[in-house]
Amino acid sequence: MAYRGWLMRNIDNILFIKFKSMGDVIFTLPAIHLLRQNFPTAKITYLTSSENEPIVAGFPEVDELLVVDRKIFKQGNPLKMGAATVELFRRLRRGHFSLAIDFQCYAETAMMSWLTHSPERWGYQIGRRLRRFAYTHSMPRPGDVHPVDANLTLLTHFGLKPMPVCNQFKPPEKGREAARQFLAQHKLNTDAPTLIIQPFTSSPQKNWPLENYLAVANFCRAKGVQVIFGGGPGEKELLSPVVAAGFPVFAGLPLSTVAWLLERATLVLGGDTGLLHLAVAMGKRVLMLMVPGGPGRCIPYGHPEWVISPTRSTQLSEIQPDAVNEAIATALLSGKENNLLVKND
Repeated sequence: MAYRGWLMRNIDNILFIKFKSMGDVIFTLPAIHLLRQNFPTAKITYLTSSENEPIVAGFPEVDELLVVDRKIFKQGNPLKMGAATVELFRRLRRGHFSLAIDFQCYAETAMMSWLTHSPERWGYQIGRRLRRFAYTHSMPRPGDVHPVDANLTLLTHFGLKPMPVCNQFKPPEKGREAARQFLAQHKLNTDAPTLIIQPFTSSPQKNWPLENYLAVANFCRAKGVQVIFGGGPGEKELLSPVVAAGFPVFAGLPLSTVAWLLERATLVLGGDTGLLHLAVAMGKRVLMLMVPGGPGRCIPYGHPEWVISPTRSTQLSEIQPDAVNEAIATALLSGKENNLLVKND
């Protein structure tokens, strides 16, 4: 755009806002890479919620993390809420940001962007018109592309030079030792082929039946593949059948530890959930169970062929375990990781 030369000369302190969810935060990684490529000497500050801190800590281009503990605002204590809000606003005003980019685009984050008084404030045109006035430049959110590409479009639309997409995540050192201890505790071989299964997503309609995942896990275990199940802190009870079947479970472990467990995985299986998108950014092979949909679906970025969908309906339960077993065998064999899984063996 016409003002791009001005940007390149004057942008030296950038605020990037994205609070939720885990997968959506991961989808901002290529945008952070693009910012760094366009502004190699600028300071980049990432404002996010505390649960995503371990993820953003793995973004090497981020210089500073601003973290909001949303639990404070859910507890309903007006004194603590007021103190946390005042402190956040002070930090935003004292940041002296030359560019604020709001990828969350809630009314609250639009206000945060406006409070920086940055001369450049970018965001999507979402919701009420008053929200748009918080930004100096806004555009409609593209609805027919992957969220990664939508994020990149906002940046290039307002003058950043397009670059080859870089979607690479490296776990921060924190969590490596805890992951090693988990593997040792469960007598898992770090050199053996390992399947990580994330059976639950944020929406019940995106979940494949747990008994189907267990059928796949039993098949893989019988073929010599190590199987580990994952989940969130609130899913420990739901995973009790998995524990009863003798599979290791890392539900509730810190994200920094989970990232290092993913580093050990040969293949990751599950639905449309943040853990699988993190695995993709770590260069891991995944298989994602999803219903058919348009181009804006949150498929594994750059790999539509890694999706398993029902062929005759929009019900994930239509997918049979045998079909997933076959896809796992193909994935492992094509990756030349092992030849343990053979169809009809």
